[in-house]
Amino acid sequence: MAKLNLVKALNLALLQEMERDQDVLVMGEDVGVDGGVFRVTEDLHRTFGSRRVIDSPLAEAGIIGAGVGMALYGLKPVCEIQFSGFAFQCFHQIENHVARYRMRSQGRFHVPMVIRMPYGGGVRALEHHSESEEQFYAHIPGLKMVIPSGPRNARALLVSAIRDPDPVVFFEHKGLYHAAKEDVPDEIETLPIGRARVVREGGDLTLIAYGAMLRLAREAAETLAEADGVEADVLDLLSISPLDRETIVASVRKTGRAVIVHEAPRSFGPGAEIAASIMDGAFLSLEAPIARVTSWDVPFPGFAREKANVPDLARVLGAARETLAF
Repeated sequence: MAKLNLVKALNLALLQEMERDQDVLVMGEDVGVDGGVFRVTEDLHRTFGSRRVIDSPLAEAGIIGAGVGMALYGLKPVCEIQFSGFAFQCFHQIENHVARYRMRSQGRFHVPMVIRMPYGGGVRALEHHSESEEQFYAHIPGLKMVIPSGPRNARALLVSAIRDPDPVVFFEHKGLYHAAKEDVPDEIETLPIGRARVVREGGDLTLIAYGAMLRLAREAAETLAEADGVEADVLDLLSISPLDRETIVASVRKTGRAVIVHEAPRSFGPGAEIAASIMDGAFLSLEAPIARVTSWDVPFPGFAREKANVPDLARVLGAARETLAF
C-alpha cells in the first residue's frame, strides 16, 4: 500500500485498467508524450504506445466525437478535456450523442466512455479554467456525474467509471491534485457509483458536500464539535447523478437540520436538487430551513477575488450556526 496524492491515484487507476483490459484507451490534448497538463497520464504513452494513448488535436468536439465512435465499436475510451470550461466546445457531442445512444438504439448500443475534466477554483487560474459546472452534466439523462473527494475514492471511482457500460463524466478538483496523500492499496478497488459515504457521524446537523468542499464540511464539523458541542453528520456524495437520496434523507431524518456546500453557483445548482430531495423525504423531520453555501451567481472572477466567490470555512460555520439557532 502506497501513499499517493490524487494525481498518482488516478494515474494508477488508468495504468491498472489499461493493463487489465486492452480495449481501454486514453485520448486528449497532451495526454501522451507530455503526460497531461496535470501529469495524470504520465508514463502511459511510454508503457502502452500511441495507439492506446492518443494525443489529439486542439479540438474538444473531435475528442468526444471520436470517442463516441470508438465506444460504439467496442472500445472503452477515457477522454480528457484539459479544463471543464473548455467542454462547451464539445457539449453538443455529449448531450446529443454520448448520453443518447442507448435510448436511440433501443439498447443495441452502449457508450462505455469516461470524460475526465479538471474543475474548480482556488488555484489562481483564469476564468475558463476555474468554473464548477457539474450541474450541466447531472441534468442530462443518460449521463452519470462523479466527483471524488480524495485519492483513494478517486482511484476506486475511476475504475468503476471505466468499467461502467454507460458514459460517466468524471470531475477532478484541481485544488485536490496535490493537496494530500492517502494510503491507496496496490490491489484494484472499486466503489459503486451513486452511493454516498457518511464520513463523520453526529445527531445535531447534516453537512452535505462533495469534491473539494468535503474538506470544508469536515473542518466545519470539527470546529462545531470543539467550540459549540455540536456533533454533525458529514456526507460525501461522491456522485451527484445518480444522487444517493436515501443516505441524504436518512441523515436529515436523524438530525432535523441540513447545510449543503458546493462550489457551483447557487441558482439551479446541485444544492437545489438535494434540498428538494430532503423536502420530498424528510420534510416532517426538519427543524429549520435547509441552508446552502455556494459560489455566487456571477461569472467566475479573476484570481485576485476568487476567494470571495468560493465557499470558505467562515461561511459554512455561519450557515450551520444560523440553522442550529433557528
